Amino acid sequence: MHVNKLRNKNNKIIEGPLEIIPQLFTDDRGYFYETWNARDFGTYVNRDVTFVQDNQSLSKKGTLRGLHYQLNPMAQGKLVRVSQGMVLDVIVDLRQNSETFSSWTSLTLNCKEKNLVWIPKGFAHGFLTLTEEAIVDYKVTNFWNKALDRTIIWNDSSISIEWPLETSLIKPNLSLKDKNGLTLNSLYEMGELF
Repeated sequence: MHVNKLRNKNNKIIEGPLEIIPQLFTDDRGYFYETWNARDFGTYVNRDVTFVQDNQSLSKKGTLRGLHYQLNPMAQGKLVRVSQGMVLDVIVDLRQNSETFSSWTSLTLNCKEKNLVWIPKGFAHGFLTLTEEAIVDYKVTNFWNKALDRTIIWNDSSISIEWPLETSLIKPNLSLKDKNGLTLNSLYEMGELF
């Protein structure tokens, strides 16, 4: 396994999130790799993490999901991977005491590289489907809680996420929840960040 820290567009490390690239064992039969190992993962994040639920979504090309997070005490850490296709995965730092507060980072998750991203509590998360279909699998550290679930609008100008060019020409496919997301400034004024 190889682990990379993630950086924002100013090349500053955002402490917490990690890209995890598993070791792949291949031969003429195919391949084998560990998608998750509690002991190794605890070493990477420097603490024990308990996952309570596994989720999976199927998304068509151009579907944008997010930017989602849950407030304390039901905040979620997420370990995300793509088992089919490719997505642009985006993370926004919502920790008000962080040096990288309100900055974002992104990485491409795909089934060929089999890379994963760890998103600790305190971050919003979303992704854009880049292939005809993508299956995204993710482990979460807390159960979904409707009352504490929040959505930041995907094109919030105060965050200025650089989604791929085609999304500025073609509207992404959004759920009603994502269309009605709030701005980061609105959520800050309501005291609904970390």
